[in-house]
Amino acid sequence: MEPRISIVTLGVYDLDRAVAFYNAMGLTPGMLVPGDVAFFQMGGMLLALWPRQKLADDAGIDNVETVFSGVALAYNVRSDGEVGAMLDAADKAGGRIVKPAQRAFWGGWYGYFADTEGNLWEVAHNPSFPLDADGNISLPE
Repeated sequence: MEPRISIVTLGVYDLDRAVAFYNAMGLTPGMLVPGDVAFFQMGGMLLALWPRQKLADDAGIDNVETVFSGVALAYNVRSDGEVGAMLDAADKAGGRIVKPAQRAFWGGWYGYFADTEGNLWEVAHNPSFPLDADGNISLPE
């Protein structure tokens, strides 16, 4: 297996609402099939929004809702101030702040929001994990 993730797919109950949220966050679908799927380019990978039942059916599993899926997506930024700005943008777009911006035990600055479907996003500035000019993250050497 080559070390990469190609597509992160989020199962959503309301595709139109989810697309509107990510549009309000500044993303534009590169491909949108109304009522079926939306794809957003995210650097070298894709974020897909797909109706939750269709995703469960495709995987051959029951569509059972949980309070916490055990998964969080992370969006790293270049400064402490960008953390709060991104959380504010998520709140204004219809998301929910789960954990306000604060100092992290590991020395950076971070917080969490949930999108309109409850998917958890961490927003973090971690000076030990630098971003290049294209926004790609790297582990420290």
